[in-house]
Amino acid sequence: MNSSNLPPAMPSPAPRPTPDCLLTLAVPQALEEEILDALLALPALAPGFTVVRGQGIGGHVELASTMEQVQGRARRVMVQVAMQQTHVQNLIDTLRKALPSPQIAYWVVPLLTFGRFGDLP
Repeated sequence: MNSSNLPPAMPSPAPRPTPDCLLTLAVPQALEEEILDALLALPALAPGFTVVRGQGIGGHVELASTMEQVQGRARRVMVQVAMQQTHVQNLIDTLRKALPSPQIAYWVVPLLTFGRFGDLP
């Protein structure tokens, strides 16, 4: 079969940009649904994220419940977004406008590598 008889090649999907940093948000448990709803409303900036339970300790951590006051630590939800650094500030600014709380902390660290064990569809 010569190449003139082959069906036209399907265009390959645009490559997904590789994340080069990790944004972590430390959020009071009371604001969990609000932060998740805000992130879900921003799929172009945060197409996916991971939620991990944690605890916050420190001078600026608000201890909301009696249990937190006794333990000396506050329940937190850690939301991690692997993303491109060029989009981080836009996401932070958008979330800050939606949830202007001093109890939400964030940090950004570089990702040395990012990958998957299989191909996405």
